[in-house]
Parts: sequence; structure tokens; C-alpha cells
Amino acid sequence: MTSMDPSPSLHAFTYDPFQQRAIDVIDRDTSLFVSAPTGSGKTVIADYVIAKTLREGRQVIYTAPVKALSNQKFREFTARVGEQVGIMTGDVTLNPTASILIMTTEIYRNTLLENSHRLARCAWVIFDEIHYLDDPERGTVWEEAILFTPPHINLLALSATIPNVEELAEWIRRVHERPVEVVLETHRPVPLQILYQCQNTILDTAPKLKREGYLNREDWSGLSANTRRWGGGRHMRHRRPQRREDHFVSRPNRLDALIRHLQETDRLPCIFFTFGRRRTEDLALEASGLPLVSPAERDRLRELFSSLRERYHLSDDRTTQALAHLIERGVAYHHAGMLPTTKEVVEQCFVSRMVKFIVTTETFALGINMPARSVVLDTVKKRFGDRVDLLRTRQFQQMAGRAGRRGLDPAGFVYLRINPSFVTYPEVMRVLHNPPEKVESRLNTGYATLLNLYQRHGRKLLDLFPKTFYAFQTSGARRDAGLSAMERKLDLLEQLDYVDARGLRPKGEFALCLYGYELLLTELHDRGLLDDLDPPALAVLLSAAVYEPRPGLRLVKSNRLSKRLEELCQVPLMHIHQAERAHRVKPLSKAPQFQLAAAMEAWFHGAPFAQLLKLSEVDEGEIVRYFRMTVQLLRQLMETRHADPSLHRKASLALQRVNRDVVDAEQQLRLG
Repeated sequence: MTSMDPSPSLHAFTYDPFQQRAIDVIDRDTSLFVSAPTGSGKTVIADYVIAKTLREGRQVIYTAPVKALSNQKFREFTARVGEQVGIMTGDVTLNPTASILIMTTEIYRNTLLENSHRLARCAWVIFDEIHYLDDPERGTVWEEAILFTPPHINLLALSATIPNVEELAEWIRRVHERPVEVVLETHRPVPLQILYQCQNTILDTAPKLKREGYLNREDWSGLSANTRRWGGGRHMRHRRPQRREDHFVSRPNRLDALIRHLQETDRLPCIFFTFGRRRTEDLALEASGLPLVSPAERDRLRELFSSLRERYHLSDDRTTQALAHLIERGVAYHHAGMLPTTKEVVEQCFVSRMVKFIVTTETFALGINMPARSVVLDTVKKRFGDRVDLLRTRQFQQMAGRAGRRGLDPAGFVYLRINPSFVTYPEVMRVLHNPPEKVESRLNTGYATLLNLYQRHGRKLLDLFPKTFYAFQTSGARRDAGLSAMERKLDLLEQLDYVDARGLRPKGEFALCLYGYELLLTELHDRGLLDDLDPPALAVLLSAAVYEPRPGLRLVKSNRLSKRLEELCQVPLMHIHQAERAHRVKPLSKAPQFQLAAAMEAWFHGAPFAQLLKLSEVDEGEIVRYFRMTVQLLRQLMETRHADPSLHRKASLALQRVNRDVVDAEQQLRLG
């Protein structure tokens, strides 16, 4: 019997009615979708599935949308049941035949396509954050993973509140011809109170926001810039907002005033969400000037942070040296530009409950179990690509759901910082009160997925299209367009000699495992150009294939190697894009971006990580992320068929050189 045995003692508390309803369904070995607010206790249901599966001697797969959540679940389950847990995330593979196997959704989908026999003893797959199916870039992976799950595997799908969970369940009922139950919960056990900081005043109701914040004018956008300016100078800081006919002057929202309010009302710890990496650091530095911790807590934080830096080999790291000043004052920041190990240290400090105020980007809200008493949203608008728009209601709910710790807090408190010049009163209410957005299909089946399906079904793979969620949600011309898009991709693969009437051609065999980068790498290989590369050049090329520069990033001057590789890719890429345009395939295959070329070349030859920051404008966390993606692509390249053994050897050598120190995700997981 394991420590996760599904007995009355599995959890030391009485289940909520929705949790008990879900458990009853699980006991009947029936698939189910659970939709409930963030923080309501959906994890308890996953725990029950895992415990039940272990007792039956079967396997359960837990899929997560982000690697940070995968790592957290691996540690959590390992602490409970030890060696019965494994993990596969592309850059980490530990104990892959374990009874509890943590996977990213991409790896699960790929396994279904390439090695489905490995799942013969799997009884359940858990899809955490299933509403990610709506993600414009990665949602297609969730749809494909659900679609290809074999009948002997039950599905447990966990979601934040979404309005069309019954539609998702009905799709599975029809596609899989299996029963699927829905458990829908709208009640949140820790209630949320919404407050506002506007005119540098804390307002606890929406009517007060309208009256005292917006001065009874809901929309300030019609005012001239002069009449709706924020009074930012010293002479304005202590003046009341004014209204003189069309003349509106408002006071800036000060961070120190907000934090003092949180202290006085005993509403710390607090997670402060903002949408810019540099802003997280600036605000954390500003907050650190306030006395948030006692001398005893300061000493304990200093000791904890020091021990964690030593454990993760960060004692000489400049970022953690700067963070030390903040942490001992009870303040931290967290964003994607930080080293994964540094983020790990910050997370563990926050879990200690001695860090009182953490400034972070929204990824902190996704799945990672880091609740607080209060949550602050710096704004209700953010940049989406090339435009600034309102937060989606579901995004707001995801972040707000981190407020209020079950069993610790009677309520959670959510503060919105409002600037009437930038957002109208109705827009604020829309974010708060609109129903969460429907989950919609983002089906955009990639070339490697089509090749794997073609290997089994030939062109009859198109018979799968009516079973997709896209087809389920659409009809008429829109549905026909979806099928046509898939047909055109198949026609393109046929024209480029990846497939023919008999099955896969050698190019198709080579491309099978290269998800996302299949055409460029295959065309390079087919021309013998990969064979001409030495291991460091191969590593640089693959890092350019995976890298996607952030908007506004300054281009780094090309070096000799990157220029040679750019020239190498020009003709094959032009050939691919011509074929894609001819077949009206969008978006076009990604062109390699060589901003990390100098950094990768130096890293390959043994340079210390600190040196890479001088060779690139990219944040250190992004460098690690893209180097880890390069590691994953090198592993895929080592698995390709119809490749010369010398290419596999070069990929293996490049893997050894790249996957070291802070890039080695497996090492980080073991340290934790």
C-alpha cells in the first residue's frame, strides 16, 4: 500500500460536494471533465485518480502545459511515493516506465503518434489546465492529444471555469464513443473581495470607483491630453483629484501607499502581477524600501536564501546577488527572463511564507501552487502581439484565483490598479463580470503529425478530420475550410516528395520526429547540407531554428558562422516558402533567427554562462530556455531515420557540449 492509497485517509479533510461527485465518477472508471474556479481544490481529484491507479498496479500520465508545473508535480509526487514517479519533458527524461509519469502535453501527443504501445498499461491520463486547448499557438497539441488517446485510457480533464465544458465533453463522447461525465463547480471556498487603487486611494466598491476614481465620468478618452494628464510631479502628490468642466487631473497610484494599506489590513503576503520583465524588477526594488519583515524573519530569510543559492550553485551569480538584497527585506520578483534555477529559489522562498511581496509576470498564475492572501493587478490591459487590449476574463480569473489560501485565509483580496486615462469604467467592469470566454479549437495540425498519421492511414487520415473538435464546433464553409487546409498540407508534402501513394518517402521518414522544424531540417539534410556541418555549427543552426526574438529586440551583429549558416538556409527556405504559398499554407515555416549564434558557439566551446550575456541581448532565462529547446531538437535529430550515422554522432556530441551546467534541466530537477 502506498502513501497515496485511495482510502478515507487519503486526505485528512472532508471532500467538498463537487470533489465527492468527481470521485464517485472515478470509482466507476468513467472519464470526466471538471471545471471549477482556480483555488477550489481540483488537485484533490487528480490525487485520487493517481492513488487509485497505483493501487490497481496500472499507470497514470499527468500532462501539464508548462515545464515548471511538470517539475513541481514531479517533486510533489516523488516526495509521496518515491521511485514510482517519472518525468518526460523533452529536455528531461527520468524513469520513463514509472507508474506515475509526468509529461508535457507535447510529449504525450508525440508518444501517442510514435510509440503508443508504451501506453499499454496506462489507465488514466490527466490533462491539467485543459482550457489551454484555446491557446492560439499550442492549443492544437491538446486537441490532438485528446483525439488520439486510445479507448483503454480514461481521461480526467481539469479546467478553470469555462462556459462550454459540456460541449467539450460531448465532443469526446461522440469521438471516442465512451461515457464522459461533467462536474461543474462555480462556488469558490475562499471568497474573493475586489478592491481598486485609483486616484491613489483604496476604493472597496465599484460605485466608489465610478464616483471617486472616475469622477462620475465613465470614459475619459474624449478629453484632451492636457486635461486628462496624471499629476506626476511632487506638487501634485498630495492634492485631491480635480474636475473643472472638461478639466480632469488625477493622482498617480503610489506603490508605497498600496503596500502600507496591505500591511495595515493584514493582507500580506501579496502577489503583484505586472506585464513587463523590467517592471517586475523596478517595482520589487521600490517595494524593498519598506519594512515588511521583522529582524528575526530577515535573519531566517537570509539563511534560507543563502542555502538555496549554494544548493543550486548560484553563489557567484550576479542576479541572485542582487536578489539577496530584496529577499532579506521580504520582497522578490519572478519572470521568464530569469534563470530557471533562480526562479526555483524564489519560489521556494515564497513558499516559506516569509517573503511578503512578490512582483511577477502572469506565468506565475499558471498552475504553479503559489497562493497568497492578496493579489494585485498592475493594469487590466496588456500587449497582445502588436496591440494593447483588455485582459480576457479567464486570464483575470486565473490571476485573481491565487488570492486566498484555503485553510489559512477567510477571504482573498484582489486589487486592480486603475488609471482612468487608459481604461474606461465599463471596460473594467467587463473584465470583472463578463462570463469567461469559450474554449475554441485552434487546430493547426503540423507536418510531423500528418506524416505520423500518413504512415498509418495514408490519405485516409483525412477521415479523422470530422472527429476533431474544430469540426465539432464548426459547420458549412468554415468547416470545409479546415478540411481544405489539411488537404493542402498533404498535397504540399506529396509535391515535396515526403509521401506518395505507397506511404512515406525517405524525406518523410527523416521528418517524422522533428516537430515544428521538420521541413527546413529535412530539406537541408536532403541536399547533404547537414552532413557538411561540424557539431558546433549544427548546435548553432538548431538554436537558430528554435529561437523566436521578442518584439523590439536589437539585432546582434552576425559573426562568420551565423552568416555562413544563413546563406546555407536561404535556398531550402525559399523552396519551402514557395511551396507553402502555392498551396496557400499559413503560417509559413519559421525562418531561423541567429541572434543567439555567438552565444551558442561560445557555450559549445566551454565558455562560462556569464560570458554569454555579453554576446547577446537576450535575457539569461531566455538563453537557457532556447538552449534547452536546442537540446530537445538534438535528441529528436538523433532519433531520425534515414540519416547517416555520422549525423547522429555529431548530434550526440553537440548534445553533450550544450546540455551542461545551468542548461542541464535534469541536474536542476535533481538539485530540487
